[in-house]
Parts: sequence; C-alpha cells; structure tokens
Amino acid sequence: MPKVSLRSFDLKLLALLFMLIDHIGAYFPAAPEWFRWLGRIAFPLFLFCLVWSYHYTHSRWRFLLRLYLMSLFMAALRWWLESRWPTEEGFGNHNIFVPMLLTCLLISTIEAWQENPKRGALWLGGLALSQLLYFQLPVFLPPLRHISGDLLTGLVPNLALCEFGFEFVALGVAMYFLRERPRQLAAVYLLFCLYQFSEEILHFGEAVQFWMVLALPFMLAYNQQRGPGLKWFFYVFYPAHLILLFWLANFVLK
Repeated sequence: MPKVSLRSFDLKLLALLFMLIDHIGAYFPAAPEWFRWLGRIAFPLFLFCLVWSYHYTHSRWRFLLRLYLMSLFMAALRWWLESRWPTEEGFGNHNIFVPMLLTCLLISTIEAWQENPKRGALWLGGLALSQLLYFQLPVFLPPLRHISGDLLTGLVPNLALCEFGFEFVALGVAMYFLRERPRQLAAVYLLFCLYQFSEEILHFGEAVQFWMVLALPFMLAYNQQRGPGLKWFFYVFYPAHLILLFWLANFVLK
C-alpha cells in the first residue's frame, strides 16, 4: 500500500473540516456527541501547520501582525454580535488567533535567546510586559473593565487566559522545535494526549480532548509541500462559518 502523503494545504482542509464538525456540535445540542470528539483534531492540526508556516515565511513581522489583526477582529466580532443580537448562549469564545500569535512569539523569543541572550532578553521582557499590560490596561482605561477576559485577550494576548490555554501554546512551541524529528514529535504529542486524558478523567470523569490523538497520523504524513496557496480562504472561512452557525442556531433552526 502506498504511503499517504499530505501537503500543508491538505492538512488545513482537514483541520477546517474537523473544526466545522466540532462547531456544529457546539452550536446544535442535538448533534451527535462524537462531533465534539472529532473536533478535537482540528486545533492541533492548525498548530502543526502554523509552525511550519512560521518556519517558511519570508516576513515574520507581517505574519505576526496578521495574526494579531485577526485576533482583534475576532474579539470585535464577538462583541458586536453579542451586543447586537444577545442570546442565551452567546456567540462563544472563538479566537484561535490568540494562542497562535503567542506560540509564534514564544518561538521567536527562544530563537532570539539562542542567537543572542541580550536580544532574547528583550523579546522576553516585551512578552512579560504584555502579560502585565493585560491586567493593568483596564485600570487606565475604565471602559475595558466592562468587557470579559476572553474579549480583552484578543486585544492584549494573555498566555494563561487565551483560548485552549498556555499548555497548547507550549505544545505549539514543542511542535516547532521538533518539526524535523518526527519520532520525538510523536512521543511528545502522545505524552501530551495522555496528560489531557488524565486531567479530564480526574476533573470531569470523561475524556474528550484526548481524541486529539487522532491528529497525529495526519501530522506524520506531512511531506513539507505547500500545495495551492489560498491563504486568505482560511482566514475568511474561520469567522464566516462561525457567523453562519451562530445565526442558524439562534434565529433560524431554534
């Protein structure tokens, strides 16, 4: 049997598919429970594609700026939708661009430190300052006291409070530095999945996030080829499908 070979474009399409299934399960309670299980595959695949894209990009500053602008857009979109059309469940906390941005910032901080400790210290200081700014900004700008932490982290990315949390940011960093060592990557990823399993069983009595383990075979099939560009398709699809599902769930099919 020929070995399966997947391009970055293929992995992103798979991630979109699993994300769509997951969000259908999130917005529509009648959807099968396994929709959420399959949905756990999506973000790890996005992280995997992210670190390779960050490795290959010609301009890291533009890459970082694009992620930050998208995080701002998603925070503003959530605020606008929930203000304009308030619902019982709300739009939800959907902003994968924040942990993606933080992952890339940590990667650059570590690489800067490896090349020049003084330069790395500047990166680390800037990152630490942004974490402090998250808590201090509402003190100086009182209107920000009335928005949720999920929205504020879109404005000032926070390692502890971003969607998926710091542990997935750390996973993304590990993916980057192990990207060309598939065996070590697989071992670290499996250990991370086991950690998720133990945490969920301990606190919730069931393991859902553990199903992210199913993303590993797709990662190991990556052939380091890009495939069709369509970069903006993926940026547009994320908010567009969420808006559509929010509208269908609350105002059409309810």
